[in-house]
Amino acid sequence: MSNPTCPCCGHLASEPLYEVHNVPVHSVTVLRTPQDARAITTGEIALSLCGHCGFVFNSAFDGAKQDYFHDYVSTQAMSPVFNSFHRRLAQDLIDRHDLHGRHVVEIGCGQGEFLELLCTLAGNNGTGFDPAYEPGRTLPEGVRIIKDVYSKRHAEAAGDFIACKMTLEHIGAVGDFVVGVREAAGDDAKRIVFFQVPDAGHVLAENGFWDVYYEHCSYFFASTLGTLFTRAGFTVTKLRSDYDGQYLMVEGHPAPNTQEAGAPPGDAAPPPADVARTIAEVRRFAREVPQILADWSHDLKRHKAEGKRTVLWGGGSKAVAFLTTLGVTDEIEAAVDINPEKHGSFLAVTAHPVIGPEQLRGQAIDRVIVMNPIYCDEIAAHLRTLGVSAELVPVTAVLARLAA
Repeated sequence: MSNPTCPCCGHLASEPLYEVHNVPVHSVTVLRTPQDARAITTGEIALSLCGHCGFVFNSAFDGAKQDYFHDYVSTQAMSPVFNSFHRRLAQDLIDRHDLHGRHVVEIGCGQGEFLELLCTLAGNNGTGFDPAYEPGRTLPEGVRIIKDVYSKRHAEAAGDFIACKMTLEHIGAVGDFVVGVREAAGDDAKRIVFFQVPDAGHVLAENGFWDVYYEHCSYFFASTLGTLFTRAGFTVTKLRSDYDGQYLMVEGHPAPNTQEAGAPPGDAAPPPADVARTIAEVRRFAREVPQILADWSHDLKRHKAEGKRTVLWGGGSKAVAFLTTLGVTDEIEAAVDINPEKHGSFLAVTAHPVIGPEQLRGQAIDRVIVMNPIYCDEIAAHLRTLGVSAELVPVTAVLARLAA
């Protein structure tokens, strides 16, 4: 097998270091029958590593297998914790960049929740792009969402402020994509771009195999993300993490020298020490995860053999990756999700039912595994209102206990 080419910098990358087979190409498509869930299109995960820029990507990714235009539900807007973060982030961007009476563009806007905040909090107009948008929603005056993938062919592609949250990790050709954003932005140094992606460093540090799934074909460390935007012709002004270290955020503006856009491989790379740390961390993850999977499998089977009942809290991508990577069947009874759009559906491949929290009332549930620990307090309060006294276990805490 020949080594793949890094889609971030163009150098040759490693052979796959971590592989998962027969995974669903979509984890949050709403599937209404067990038969549909089991019949979903599958693909392969083969994480490769670029030794030049430290970029990690799925070299087996095939975007042609995917369809974001139908029944794709990925919103987190039902959570008070997430909504508080969203509002704080929007207000921070508005205040620091004086976003008042401007035109805001959001790439991959989902149902437009963040775009609406940026517009309604500061009197901006907004244009969003997302193939998963569901037309018919009532939008504030001055806000428009186009049900399509973002492209510079759209006249609305260049706003005063261009935001992109939790979308770049879904794109295989990241280098070309960011160069396209740079071209759409033109040479106005007052035009601001803001991108948010999952922090791969956080995922690997937790040995979070549940955060490696097909939609996420691109994995960013801070140094990789900054270098990507520099190479594309942006001046990076801010690079930070947030949301308990789960998200990386980069801000910048078009660099004055437009010839920087699309620079050839080798013109920019993270410091060698950063790349060396990334390489060591990826190799450690690939080395340790097989034993962690074996420990998880043993733990879940033992819990089931003891007659105890376990559910997952979270019916999204983390739950699907957790179940499919482990090959879980009846060791988990269901996935609980607060989004009513998902209730009565089934998780991809394993066909575990997705239920609402109210369905736990009166049930003898022994353990609730929380797929995103940042929501533990919120979930604990919810369980108390339902009278459910199950053990609440963050997914990361289970790993720590197994390792003890």
